[in-house]
Amino acid sequence: MNTAADAPPATSESVTDVEASARTRRPRPGRWLPTIRSLVETLIASIVLAFVVEAIARGSAADAVRFFLDAGRPGLATVGLFALLILSFDALVGRAHAGFFIVSIAALVLAFVGSQKAFYLGDPLYPSDIFYANQIMELMPLLVRERPLQAIAFTAAGICTLALLFAAWRWSRPRCKPIRRFGRLSRLVVAVPVLYGFFGIMDYASFSWTRDRLGIFPMMWDQRENYAYNGFAVAFALNVPMAKIATPEGYSAQAIEAAVPPAAGIVLPFERPDIIIVMSESFWDPLRLPNVEITPDPIADVRALQSGHVFSPEFGGMTANVEFEALTGFSNALLPYGSIPYQQYVREPIPSLATFLGGEGYETLAIHPFVGWFWNRSKVYESFGFDRFLSEENLPALEKRGPLVSDAALTEEMIRQADAADRPLFMFAVSLQSHGPYEPGRYPDPSHTVSAPVSDWAEASILTYAEGASDADKSLKRLIEWAKQRERPTVIAFFGDHLPPLGPVYVETGFLAEPVAPRKGSAADMAAHHETPLVVWSNRTGVVRDIGTVSPAYLPMHVLKAAGISHPFYTDFLGGLSERFAIIDRYLLVAPDGTGTADWLTAKKIDPALDDYRLIQHDMMFGKQFGAERFFPQGPTADGPPIAETPAALPFPMAPAAAPVSPELSPPGFGFRPT
Repeated sequence: MNTAADAPPATSESVTDVEASARTRRPRPGRWLPTIRSLVETLIASIVLAFVVEAIARGSAADAVRFFLDAGRPGLATVGLFALLILSFDALVGRAHAGFFIVSIAALVLAFVGSQKAFYLGDPLYPSDIFYANQIMELMPLLVRERPLQAIAFTAAGICTLALLFAAWRWSRPRCKPIRRFGRLSRLVVAVPVLYGFFGIMDYASFSWTRDRLGIFPMMWDQRENYAYNGFAVAFALNVPMAKIATPEGYSAQAIEAAVPPAAGIVLPFERPDIIIVMSESFWDPLRLPNVEITPDPIADVRALQSGHVFSPEFGGMTANVEFEALTGFSNALLPYGSIPYQQYVREPIPSLATFLGGEGYETLAIHPFVGWFWNRSKVYESFGFDRFLSEENLPALEKRGPLVSDAALTEEMIRQADAADRPLFMFAVSLQSHGPYEPGRYPDPSHTVSAPVSDWAEASILTYAEGASDADKSLKRLIEWAKQRERPTVIAFFGDHLPPLGPVYVETGFLAEPVAPRKGSAADMAAHHETPLVVWSNRTGVVRDIGTVSPAYLPMHVLKAAGISHPFYTDFLGGLSERFAIIDRYLLVAPDGTGTADWLTAKKIDPALDDYRLIQHDMMFGKQFGAERFFPQGPTADGPPIAETPAALPFPMAPAAAPVSPELSPPGFGFRPT
């Protein structure tokens, strides 16, 4: 047995090794101080960045202070979000605080763009807006023309900010110490799972205990309040799941079959009329501005021919959303708030007026004298079944008035195309001349005078807008005078897509309290802020009167009825729905008698007719198209309700049937023939 006496005597060398090993294992005093200091610096930087971003997005430092001092709002969550993002980029780049510069540039740019979008359009910035960033750049010359000094100031401020960030980066790079592999890995291990969990609770459609504890309260029905309450960064994150479309409760083939049945099949007159729809950019009645006199009346012809009003779902912009309703008969109110169907959802064939009429032998043509990719129109029109799309790229050179193609030149091109058509024509035209902003002096030869108790700048801006509205009015007169001389039956519809973005003019005249209209209000206030003139006219029966104020989704119904055409969805289903609701807006339902119902989408139960509408729209846009044959039959050989041609009860006298159209000229499905 070994004893202590048997053990070899300790040497000075072995004692020294043991002591050195112990010193190595013992934590050195202050070893964690650099890490702690780095985390504290990251936290301070996140607080500063969060405040600056919030102040820019809100346009008010005082409002940002109130946001962060309110313990019930997600100020701390905002700081934590920035801190986690900075730590993640620190780990990816491999240098301490390098992530601050990356996150700062992205966040500051987004906050500034968001503030400008809120100023001009009244809506905050959504993640999906990245899809049309190129469009903002395309419109930049118009914005610069209106406010050149402000544009110079913004440009200079942007350059200075980027220069300061770059200088700070250059100065700090030698001082931003490299992070060792363990430090980078530990940052990712902490930050990435927490960030993943944070974005996981952003699905506003499901309850989250953690989200409630963080003070985050999604208000997707009112995005302005959503951004004001939750802050720019958190509200922006809440909108990331917006592209996810939830299946409506009860959606099934049986539910679609049980929806209100079509009253009849497709009915067309013997002589099929040409159908022309003009969506006039920002067309509105400027005489609705209080205490403003414009001489002569800029929209005298439209006023004489007016059928009613369109209740635009937008204000001052977002033309594509109005266009979507007018061509499909579907409603933006049944899509997630902030949706832009042209950008997000139209990826596959979707039934539209062009699809239906093309299947009945019509030539289908869309015209817009701007770049074809704007609002993704080239691809959308293909999905909608248009045969051709004439845009800036393939139109002949058209005369401009001011910086944009004139309404007069566009109208002459429309007439030329219609005269050249050898079969019935459906034409959808989107004008451009009156696109805002409305800088003073756009037109060197004004034919109107304006008198108003406002600043010289506002008065000149009103004059610019009035000149453009007058040109649109004259173009409609020219189009109708041409149609009166035609032998072929012709139906023309003309409407404005939304009120013009006149901004400060609304405030100076007292029309609005702010440059953009509120999203909620009484039925009367909402009508004042969203109504645009509507004309539906036929060269056989004249003006269609007393349409009232209707959502653009009802335009297909009114146009087809004026043409003597019946369709299971566009006239029968929408016709029945219109007897219950004249306006279907996200915030307001209005009955034909003018009775309004606010916040109807938040109710536990909605009207059965609206529920059918929602199911049919979801079925055709995102579902399995159970109702395609029933509600959207295509072509004379399609299955579904019978197709008839009858002269009974038509707005046009009986005429010989048009010559048969060869199959290759009228594909029965959602086909597209490029020019």
